[in-house]
Amino acid sequence: MNVVRTPAVRRTAPRPTVLRTHGGLSLRLGRRALLVCGLLALTGAVVAVLSLGTGSYHLAPAEVLATLFGDGPPGADFVVTDLRLPRVLDGLLAGFAMGMSGAVFQSLARNPLGSPDVIGFGSGASAGALVSVILLEAGTAQIALGAVLGGLATAATVYLLAWRRGVHGYRLVLVGIGGSAVLGSLTSYLYVRADLGKAAEAATWMIGSLNGRGWSDVSVAALGVAALAPAVLALARRLTLLEMGDDTAAALGVAPERSRLALLATGTGLTALAVAAAGPIPFVALAAPQLARRLTRSPGPNVLPAAWMGAVLVTLADWTAQRVSGTGILPVGVITGVGGGAYLAWLLFLERRSGKV
Repeated sequence: MNVVRTPAVRRTAPRPTVLRTHGGLSLRLGRRALLVCGLLALTGAVVAVLSLGTGSYHLAPAEVLATLFGDGPPGADFVVTDLRLPRVLDGLLAGFAMGMSGAVFQSLARNPLGSPDVIGFGSGASAGALVSVILLEAGTAQIALGAVLGGLATAATVYLLAWRRGVHGYRLVLVGIGGSAVLGSLTSYLYVRADLGKAAEAATWMIGSLNGRGWSDVSVAALGVAALAPAVLALARRLTLLEMGDDTAAALGVAPERSRLALLATGTGLTALAVAAAGPIPFVALAAPQLARRLTRSPGPNVLPAAWMGAVLVTLADWTAQRVSGTGILPVGVITGVGGGAYLAWLLFLERRSGKV
């Protein structure tokens, strides 16, 4: 009996797209992830145009675009360029930074709860900024510096307390939650020390708000994205290897602790500057990486899709806040807080449905 053997069909995975810059930086992205980034960027641009036209002086999208190109209706240039554009750009940049930092910390902790607003790094940045606002009555640059110093000090403290022959993800999350509780008490003490006007201003800022944001706030957020986002993208491969475990990463030529410290510093810097520019907008850093991963269907940190998802979430939440309140007074953090709570309830429902909880 003769057996005819058919040649095995060789299946090859689709080749990822490699983005290269003149400085030698390369970023490996799957085609689906690249498509998701493009669609999210387009969505963010559409929501930004809608937000620029929303308000007591309503403008159609075509009129907004004409105004941006210098051919809009009379009086629209001042409303769009001077009043509304800084708010929209600040939301886009702050959301971009929050989404990227959330992807970094969740990957480092190997835990979906390992976002900076849960493990205390965002709280440290907020406390540092509040010290500048309430006690020092500082300007935008000093608030940004206070946020960065507060975030880095918190990150260093949490890292040292979580260290035990390396930093395990669960220890990092647990110590960070404890540190966040301590920083919450410090924030309450700062409210007590402040006069009524400063306390009200700080309370509104702590919710996360884009109201009254100007070009100085945009500059802070742009500085964070321009300086630290390329560093995170350059370290993205190391972040992927660290998810496999320290032993595997070391065997593949990556120094685990050195890489973890570099990622911790860059992620904390992104968080701090985003907090300084827009306040501690809740749930964005937590939800953006998870939603991006569901869209890309790709393992790994997905730092670039998560960043674009964060930009879309903040801009969409701010546009919704303007539509709900009619005046734009409603802080964007209220919308993201409600949406984040609904998202967590939905995740819990899925976990219970699958029998994991």
